[in-house]
Amino acid sequence: MPNRLRFGVFVPQGWKMDLVEIDDPVEQYEAMTAVAKAADAEPTLDSIWVYDHFHTVPEPTVETTFECWTITATLARDTQRVKVGQMVGCNGYRNPALYAKIASTVDVASHGRLYAGIGGGWYEHEWRAYGYGFPDIPERMRMFREGVEVIHAMWTETYASYQGRHYTLDGAINEPKGVQTPHPPLWIGGGGEQVTLKLVAQYGDACNVGGGNPETCRQKLEILKRHCDAVGRDYDAIVKSTSIDLLLLEEGADRTAAIEANRGALPAERFGNQFWIGTADEIGERMQGLVDAGIDYILAYIPRVAYDHTPLQRWAREVLPRFS
Repeated sequence: MPNRLRFGVFVPQGWKMDLVEIDDPVEQYEAMTAVAKAADAEPTLDSIWVYDHFHTVPEPTVETTFECWTITATLARDTQRVKVGQMVGCNGYRNPALYAKIASTVDVASHGRLYAGIGGGWYEHEWRAYGYGFPDIPERMRMFREGVEVIHAMWTETYASYQGRHYTLDGAINEPKGVQTPHPPLWIGGGGEQVTLKLVAQYGDACNVGGGNPETCRQKLEILKRHCDAVGRDYDAIVKSTSIDLLLLEEGADRTAAIEANRGALPAERFGNQFWIGTADEIGERMQGLVDAGIDYILAYIPRVAYDHTPLQRWAREVLPRFS
């Protein structure tokens, strides 16, 4: 049985320069938390999400970027209903055994509302700035594969043991393992066909592919299905998610003016190409294209939501009920 369609929204944590109009870091944090609470109040939203980055985009600046797992834990305590996830945790930034321990703890703190995201990592500047080096892609993918196997061992074995090229475990105890059974859902992000999607088939409870492009989503999910068949995994048991950048327009709004008002640090042309821009009807039609491609979970990033919750509320109330 395919999963029912569900939706999540990113909170502003600074990574996309989305808190720069607030000077006080405490007020920035509270603005982020207020968005989480606004999402928590919308029954059509299943989850809130954060990124795992240290330096801003589109380029590194001396601006706030709140750390992923710290805010996951605090947002979990500041909300009541929504799941809280990371899209996605970077395997290179934490030993995967520590990652598993952190996630287990946050799953308990959230009373079982954690989505644990993991990926191979890509942002070279912050890797090097924080002293992690930046292995080439094949090496990062080998680390990623081992990392996922370590996390699985930590969540499933009483005394976890593992011997790999990059990571080892020697009777590691991880108690409690979390609240959810058999363990917190593991969301594996990325569309790599030989490593990432194969790991989803073997260990993932959810994937994130396609960047909101229906044809890319369809292609990646076909490959995932083949990997599932090869390892005897139930393809329908895996959540198939994609992420979109969303600018929801009022009827009759001027598109160019809306881009200028919301683009922030992005050039107007790049913003126009990257974001889904349209009315509720237009956005709903595009979302249906993702559903037709096999997607059953859509995550949206909404610009300037730190300063105005209205676009989030309009998406939740005017668009999402069409898919219930």
